[in-house]
Amino acid sequence: MSNVESDDGSELLGLLGDEYVQAILAATSREALSAKQLSDALDADLSTVYRHVHDMVECDLLAERTRIVTDGSHHSIYEANVDRVEIDVTDGELAVSARMRQSPAERFTHIWSDIRET
Repeated sequence: MSNVESDDGSELLGLLGDEYVQAILAATSREALSAKQLSDALDADLSTVYRHVHDMVECDLLAERTRIVTDGSHHSIYEANVDRVEIDVTDGELAVSARMRQSPAERFTHIWSDIRET
């Protein structure tokens, strides 16, 4: 597991305060889901899900993988990539750190094994 630290945690805290982000994290902590599956589960517009997923991937809250289907098509699926978020307020400063589930090398290994299984 890797850690990401941020001296300016306002972006991460802003994301985590959003009800859609919270619901997406909860849903993808159980299993990797496509944007369409998330849209159905959250009863939200697909464009809303894509906007939030994009922001979450940018902040490493979600890992994006490609699922290849036996018919040759493929689509992105998303999986929660964070186990813990900590906020430290010390001496007038705010620091946010997140413990990630997988390092990029671990994610690559996971993706490669998924491709080999299809």
